[in-house]
Amino acid sequence: MRLLDRYLLREFSIPFAYCLAGFLLFWISFDLLQELPELQRDHLKLKDCVEFYLWKLPELLTTVLPVAMLLSLLYTLTNHARHHEITAMRAAGIGIWRICLPYLLVGVTGSLWLMAISEVWGPRSAEAADAIRHRHQPAQAAADTRVLQNFGFVSGAGRVWQMDTYNVLTGEMTALHLGWRLAGGGERQIVARTGEWTGDGWVFRDVVDTTLPNQQGIAPSRTVTNRLELAELTETPDQIRSSLKVDRLFSNFNQATKRPQLSVKEIVDYRRLHPNDTRREAPLLTQLHGRLAAPWTCLVVVLIAIPFGAPAGRRNAFVGVAASVFICFAYFLLLRFGLSIGTGGRLPAWIAAWGPNVLFSSIGVLLTNRMR
Repeated sequence: MRLLDRYLLREFSIPFAYCLAGFLLFWISFDLLQELPELQRDHLKLKDCVEFYLWKLPELLTTVLPVAMLLSLLYTLTNHARHHEITAMRAAGIGIWRICLPYLLVGVTGSLWLMAISEVWGPRSAEAADAIRHRHQPAQAAADTRVLQNFGFVSGAGRVWQMDTYNVLTGEMTALHLGWRLAGGGERQIVARTGEWTGDGWVFRDVVDTTLPNQQGIAPSRTVTNRLELAELTETPDQIRSSLKVDRLFSNFNQATKRPQLSVKEIVDYRRLHPNDTRREAPLLTQLHGRLAAPWTCLVVVLIAIPFGAPAGRRNAFVGVAASVFICFAYFLLLRFGLSIGTGGRLPAWIAAWGPNVLFSSIGVLLTNRMR
């Protein structure tokens, strides 16, 4: 059977390569036409543009790869059916599931590959693409894009950070005001002219350190020092960037419902650092399950394509291709709809994310089993 598997994969690989390359070329060309004025304004050269779109590939592949796999598999199966090759295989005693085993393995491989790049490559892609965009800008202009004005956040430990400026890459800050409740009662406040991350911890300069007791009649304790290093501060620039990314994502509901945009690690870290953030429990769980479920679209489209592309007959081929494309369109629409209602908390996150996969996979398996 290895000879047959190699033949089926060879017949599939050629149209798949054409479809994937064509869709990527079309998508990048369309995006380039929209981004060209801004790329020229940022003085990007050809090498920079190529590197810029290489970093954007994870975002493109999540959409392009399943569609390319669907159309190339439909073409391959209808071509086999038109030449009665599938009929001959089944007449020789080979079951339809055994015939399609190479395609199922391709779907599983594509799903695992999408999952890997979304976790390893995807989280860094947005920051890397933005760095390329500002590569040729003056140093001050590039720095301004990384410096946040009047920035503040609340950490998972309950510490409130407020500062005039904060550099998201280096962790440098100015005019810091930091406060938190103490375990034994009372409150501690740190006011510093500057602060920076050294790699091992935070160092503040020109500091006024005030401890406010929770008992009346006891005066506050105040210390003034030129340099203060606090080992108990568990926040890091990476964790602050993760919190900032979550804040930006959920500040725009439409952006959060387009597709899963946070990696599993980012979601797990945020929930670990903010265990009491119940306001974002439903959106984060939906993003988590959506991130785990989204790559399996490759396998789902394979299961949908098999019962519509494999039946013999010219009339069945045209009807099957049209029906499968319509069903896949409904599948992608339901994925978006599930992400939307899950983010809004109107449906359990695991149902919103995995429901379309289970539903349309079951339809594909049922219709394949009914093939004669």
